[in-house]
Amino acid sequence: MVDRNSPYPDQHSDATQIGQWTQERLRGVAQELFVDAPLVVVSNREPYLHHLEDKTKGNLTWRRPPGGLVSALDPVMQAIEGGLWVAQGTGEGDHMSVDDSGRVAVPPDNPAYTLKRIWLEQAEIEGYYEGFSNEGLWPLCHVVFHRPRFTPSDWAHYQQVNRRFADAVLEEIEGKSAFVWVQDYHLCLVPLYLREARPDLTIGISWHIPWPNPEIFRTCPYGVHLLEGLLAADVIGFHIRYHCNNFLATVEQELEARLDRERSRVVRLGHETRIVDIPISVDTDEEEEIARSQEAANQMEHFQVIFNLEAYDHVLLGLDRFDYTKGIPERLIAVDRLLQDHPEYKEKLVFLQVGEVSRMQIPQYQALNLEVEQLTQEINDRHRTADWEPIILWRDPVERADLMALYQLADVCVVSSLHDGMNLVAKEYIASRVDETGVLVLSRFTGASRELPDALLINPYDAEDFAKKLDQAIQMPEAQKSDRMRRMRRVVRQNNIYAWAGRFLQEMAHGGDGGSQ
Repeated sequence: MVDRNSPYPDQHSDATQIGQWTQERLRGVAQELFVDAPLVVVSNREPYLHHLEDKTKGNLTWRRPPGGLVSALDPVMQAIEGGLWVAQGTGEGDHMSVDDSGRVAVPPDNPAYTLKRIWLEQAEIEGYYEGFSNEGLWPLCHVVFHRPRFTPSDWAHYQQVNRRFADAVLEEIEGKSAFVWVQDYHLCLVPLYLREARPDLTIGISWHIPWPNPEIFRTCPYGVHLLEGLLAADVIGFHIRYHCNNFLATVEQELEARLDRERSRVVRLGHETRIVDIPISVDTDEEEEIARSQEAANQMEHFQVIFNLEAYDHVLLGLDRFDYTKGIPERLIAVDRLLQDHPEYKEKLVFLQVGEVSRMQIPQYQALNLEVEQLTQEINDRHRTADWEPIILWRDPVERADLMALYQLADVCVVSSLHDGMNLVAKEYIASRVDETGVLVLSRFTGASRELPDALLINPYDAEDFAKKLDQAIQMPEAQKSDRMRRMRRVVRQNNIYAWAGRFLQEMAHGGDGGSQ
C-alpha cells in the first residue's frame, strides 16, 4: 500500500520493493497489460511537429515541442511501443506528413508508435482552447487571483472539440478493446463521450494542474458537467493527495454519489472511479544523457559567450513559459530586494530569465509580458553600472540541449510558481546536475515541493524572505549543496517518469472491465 501522507509516495510502493522503474521494466509491464488491447493517449498538444523547411520545395523538418507533458509522455510511449497518440495537429507541415487518415509514425527518425492528428478550425481553437480551457479552467484551478471567464459559446466549442477527440479515438480502435489515457483539463468530457459509445473501454485521465477547493470550483457554471465527464473514467490521477481531497470534497458537494474516502473511490450511477495521487516526473536517464552530451557542452560554451557568464561569480536562472502562474514578477522583485540588501553582489551575479511568451492572444498574458519587461527595465536601471545589468531577459525558443546547458550553468535555479500541479522544471534541473552541485529555490505552492524538502522552500509572495533564501542559496557551503542535491537526485531518480506511468497504467488495468460495479 502507498502511504498517502508520505512526501515520497513511491518509497512505499511495489516499484521500490521490486526495483527501480526503468524503460525496460515499463515495457515489460505494458506487454503484460496490453496483450489484447492497445494503449491510446489523448492530449491537446502533439508530441511532434512537422515544419516546412523550404516552402518552395516542400521539404519537411520535425521537432518535439517544449512542455512538461510532451517531454514526460513521449519516452513512455516509445517504451511501450505500438500505441496510438491522438492530438491536435498544429505544425505548418503537419498536413503534408500524414496519411489520408491523419496518421504518421513517430518519432520520425525511429518510429515506435502512431500519432493521429485532428484538425481544428480557428473558431474552435479560440473557443475551446483559448477561451474555455485557458480563460476559464486555467485561472479557476490556479489560485493566482485572475478572474476566470466562462461564456456559452466557449462552452459549446469545448463540448464540440472534446467530442471530436473522442470520435477520433473511436474511429481508430474500430470496435476493439483499448486502454484510453486522457490528459489534462482540456479534455474533461472525453471520458464521458467514450463511455457512452463504448462502456467496455478502460479509461483513465491524468489531471496535471491543481484542483481547487469546492467553493472556488462551484463558480464554474458548467462544473457539474465537467465532474460527470471526469467520473466516467475508471481512474483519475492527480499529482498530490491534497488535490485528490479537493476533488472528493467537490464531488461530495456537487453530485449525488457514494464516496469511500478511505479507499479513495467514487461510485456514481453504478460506475466506480478510483482517485489516485501519483507524482509526474522526468526521464532522468535521458536528461542525464543529454546533460553529458557534446551538444550540451557546446551550448554551454555558446551561452557563456553570448551572456558573458564567466564574468560573474553567481549565475541564477529562471526558466519558464511566460504564464501568470509562474511567479516571474515575484522573482524579479526578490532579486531587486536581494541587491538592495546586499549591494556587495553588484557586478558579481546575474539573473537569467529564459522562456517563450505564450497565449499572447489572451489579455492577461499580454499584460504579464509587459509587466515583466517594465520590471526588468526598472530593476536594471536601479542597479546597473557601466558594464553590468543584473537581469537578462531571453525569450527565444530553446531546445532540449539548450535547457540542459542552461541548467548546468546555473548555480541557483529559481522556481517561484504561485500555484503549480507539479512543476517539471524543478525536476529537470535536479536531473541535469550530474556534477551533484547547484541549489534549487522552490515555491511551497508547487506539487514538487512535497517530494523535495532539500530545496530551499519559499513563499513567492514574501519578497523579504524570498531575497533571504536567494542569499542563502548563494552563500551555501559546497558540501551542503552536494548533500542536498544528492538526496534530491535520489528522489527524482526513484520517482521517475516510468514510475509515474507504470503505476498509473497498473491502476487502469485494475479496472479492465470498464469499472462497472
